[in-house]
Amino acid sequence: MGVDEFWLLIEQSARETTGKEARLEWLHERLVQRSAEEIVDFDAWILTARRKVDTWLMWGAVRALYLDGSDDGFWYFQMWLVGQGRETFERVAREPDALVDVPAVQRLVVMARNRQTWTNDDWPTFESLAYVAVKAWDQATGKGHEELADALESRGFELFALPNPTDEAWELDNAEESARRLPRINRYMRELYG
Repeated sequence: MGVDEFWLLIEQSARETTGKEARLEWLHERLVQRSAEEIVDFDAWILTARRKVDTWLMWGAVRALYLDGSDDGFWYFQMWLVGQGRETFERVAREPDALVDVPAVQRLVVMARNRQTWTNDDWPTFESLAYVAVKAWDQATGKGHEELADALESRGFELFALPNPTDEAWELDNAEESARRLPRINRYMRELYG
């Protein structure tokens, strides 16, 4: 499975379903019909995408928009961003400050400002997307997730359970540093919150 097919599956799951659980089921149904190698490919593309956005700058963008600030929250946000589709993902991966332009993000920020409660489908997290290949692997091969992990590691992937940013670390709660590194997000938030 190439990268184009990976993104096609991600985007089709959004177009053909409603809600995160339905998307997961849709993806599972397609992956379980694939070869073991293609399931590994899908998971490898998930990991490749995740590494692109597992940065301090992206984490700072998430925190500056009040989407979540925890280790787990940022880890699950990465999968949510993958779920937004290739164009949005790639744009934001290149420029984390562009996260402020994502319509779903703007809607959530406005909802939070207006003290509206987010539903489970609203939350900018999609933890289970990281496990859809594991579930399909288990069903399709009859092997445990350890063998999938071995297959990924044999391809050179390091498996992490929490964020592991590799770019320049900075104090995410430092307002001046956040404004310098993420000017568009900070301007948007100042304008929104007055």
